[in-house]
Amino acid sequence: MSTPNDQTPADDTGQATPAPRPGPRPGPRPSAPRPGPTPGHRPGPVVHHIEAGDPTAFGRIDDDGNVWLTTRDGERQIGSWQAGTREEGMAHFARKFADLATETEILEERLDARSGDPRKTQAAAQHLLDELPSAQAIGDIDALTARLATIVERAGALTGEVRAERDAARAAAIARKEELAAEAEAIGSESTQWKASGDRLRVILDEWKTIRGVDRKTDDILWKRYSRARDAFNRRRGAHFAELDRERAVVKARKEELITAAEELSTSTDWGPTAAKYRELLTQWKAAGRAPRDADDALWARFKAAQDVFFAARNAVHSERDAEFGQNAEAKAALLSEYEKTIDPGSGLEAARREFRTFRERWEEIGKVPREQMHALEGRARALEKRIRDAEEADWSRTDPEALARAAQFAERAAKLSEQADKAAAAGKDRDAAKLREQAAQWTEWAEAANSAVDGR
Repeated sequence: MSTPNDQTPADDTGQATPAPRPGPRPGPRPSAPRPGPTPGHRPGPVVHHIEAGDPTAFGRIDDDGNVWLTTRDGERQIGSWQAGTREEGMAHFARKFADLATETEILEERLDARSGDPRKTQAAAQHLLDELPSAQAIGDIDALTARLATIVERAGALTGEVRAERDAARAAAIARKEELAAEAEAIGSESTQWKASGDRLRVILDEWKTIRGVDRKTDDILWKRYSRARDAFNRRRGAHFAELDRERAVVKARKEELITAAEELSTSTDWGPTAAKYRELLTQWKAAGRAPRDADDALWARFKAAQDVFFAARNAVHSERDAEFGQNAEAKAALLSEYEKTIDPGSGLEAARREFRTFRERWEEIGKVPREQMHALEGRARALEKRIRDAEEADWSRTDPEALARAAQFAERAAKLSEQADKAAAAGKDRDAAKLREQAAQWTEWAEAANSAVDGR
């Protein structure tokens, strides 16, 4: 700034020479777009930008180079100008005013955006306000004074609001960290969901780092709670997996034993019992649990390979046997078809018996058939046998002495009852005679049934 004692510099000859003229400087910079008010905040008064305008409206430079500022209180000298023309001097002091106006606008924007500490904004505005009476600048100093006074007032009011908001934000931050610390403590002391809980503790830590505004003392206390909980969880998890590793080492040793047993059985040709032993080994394998992750799959591959050797050999034998059994089934079906036509007990029971004995001998010589065809073939053979057995029973019934004796006894009893009925009728006992004839008819019916059984009718 120029001072009342500013003098024009002299050259080597002692003559006054104009001072270097300042280069062109821009006027007051245009205001940047001001952000809208914070939600819940009552915006301050709208302050319009003050243009420097025509500096001659707010001051002058007289013929002696004295610089005068015009305010509502009148004129006052603020300095002198000897470095150039009067117009250049007015432009110089107008730029000084523009600089002050720019600083004022920056403070207003800071208040409108609620950025920074309003107390610092208030102090800066008050400093500018205190310097205005001695400022070497030409412009609407009265308007600028009013603007700075407004900033001081607004900043004072805003200080309480910002303090309340910061206190509320601090309380919310503390509450949230307390919640996170409590959750971490619950995980650290209780949870056995190792993967999910470990992930959750990391998420808690990430959120923890984003929470600001907690005083150092409180933050240290809460951090220690979280840290202790995380350490407790890590110790319990480490102990769990250490024990798990010990258990899996035992499982590995047990599975090695089962593999050895499976490999010893792999060359057995005792198909049924060995297959049962493999089923038992598999049950023991499942009950043993899991070996270490990097070894369990390899152990299973060895165990299964031993099984596969045995079952592949058994399946090969069974395939060959099944082919043989299929041929046997075809042979037995053909044999049945042949003897179902030739065995006829009605043409001669003894001949049928001989034919069936021959059939049985040939049947047994053929051998086994597939399980799924056995029932149908055996059923046809039993039907052929039953054909002979029924004929034998019918023949026995016709020659059974006991059956013949029973038929004779029934007929004799019927004859006696008829004779008694005739005597009763002759004696005039018609009622007794009728009863005796009914009994005689019943015995006659039984005698005829016995005779029919013997005759095969």
